[in-house]
Amino acid sequence: MAFVEPGVTAEVVDAVRSGFRNAFGRVADVVGRAPGRVNLIGEHTDYNAGLCLPVALPHATCAAVARRDDDRVRIASGQEPRPWEGDLGSIGPGHPAGWASYAAGVLWALREGGHDVPGLDIYVDGTVPLGAGLSSSAALECSVAVAVAHLVGLEPTDAVLRELAAACVRAETEVAGAPTGGMDQTVSLFARPHCALLIDFDEHTSRSVELDLAPAGLSLLVTDTRVAHALSDGSYAARRTDCEQAAAWLGVASLRHADLDGVERIDDERIRRRARHVVSEISRVGLAVAAIEAADWAQVGRLFEQSHASMRDDFEISCPELDTAVSTAVDAGAVGARMTGGGFGGSSVAVVTEERVDAVVRAIDARFAAQGFRSPRHLRAVPSAAAGVVLR
Repeated sequence: MAFVEPGVTAEVVDAVRSGFRNAFGRVADVVGRAPGRVNLIGEHTDYNAGLCLPVALPHATCAAVARRDDDRVRIASGQEPRPWEGDLGSIGPGHPAGWASYAAGVLWALREGGHDVPGLDIYVDGTVPLGAGLSSSAALECSVAVAVAHLVGLEPTDAVLRELAAACVRAETEVAGAPTGGMDQTVSLFARPHCALLIDFDEHTSRSVELDLAPAGLSLLVTDTRVAHALSDGSYAARRTDCEQAAAWLGVASLRHADLDGVERIDDERIRRRARHVVSEISRVGLAVAAIEAADWAQVGRLFEQSHASMRDDFEISCPELDTAVSTAVDAGAVGARMTGGGFGGSSVAVVTEERVDAVVRAIDARFAAQGFRSPRHLRAVPSAAAGVVLR
């Protein structure tokens, strides 16, 4: 069984500081930390002004940052062989390309927002699995954002955190070119331990939903299928375009304001199925919150099953590995399971009784081996704290 350790211990922070020294030959001024996330339910609803229910992971990214006396930006990573270097003025939509765009884009967005961001040296590393659908990109963005905010004297009030979230979304959508909707950055900056975060993208509000699983003898098990996904490859954007076309056909500002009766009247079969997923998924989020608050885990399991079927059949964002992980988890005794994240690979999430966790993991590993799939990785999704500055 391969479990991904959560890390972001003192040793991980020390390693990031050491990586910074090795990369730049000096000491970092500050280290920011930001978690990855797993979404319990509410997929592709954020950019449709809907509801979603993510939790922050203990797995996180750290960004060691130091001021420069010029307008140069140097970005290095413990997980990438080639650093990036350029001027502040060279950063903008489409530049730089690749992994560095997520970090550099935050600096551009903060400057666009009127903040006096100096030249910086930045070194990033962490424990969020890359390409696993667990929001390693938002963890990178938010770790840089909180570190830079600390450097320029911004207090982490709710208003500032909302501004940082917006800057991170702009970094991802405008600089990196991944048209996501803001769920990942919001939970990374506003999560609370032992809670999920109910986010309403129509009302622009969020509230914590207590998710203390231990008294119920339950765990959240995440399985990384190791089928890497890339949100900037066009598949995600195509689904977003389909949703926009559905809203236009229905004459509503977003699919948040649509109903299933109206959706079923859409002429185009593909557009109809895309809209049906979003409208039904938004409803499932509300039902899931009510079930969690009532400790009705059987209902949570049913909603997970419905959500996965909707993503597989109507939104068409699953894959054989994800379907196998989900069905095997349920067959092995999970209360419920579904794919999580943007899709086209990535991870599944399952609610599992504590005594069945090892059995579920063994069953998934065996089924993947029998199917000839790459060996998966597993992690425990303990609902964790939001981003912040690591003080020593």
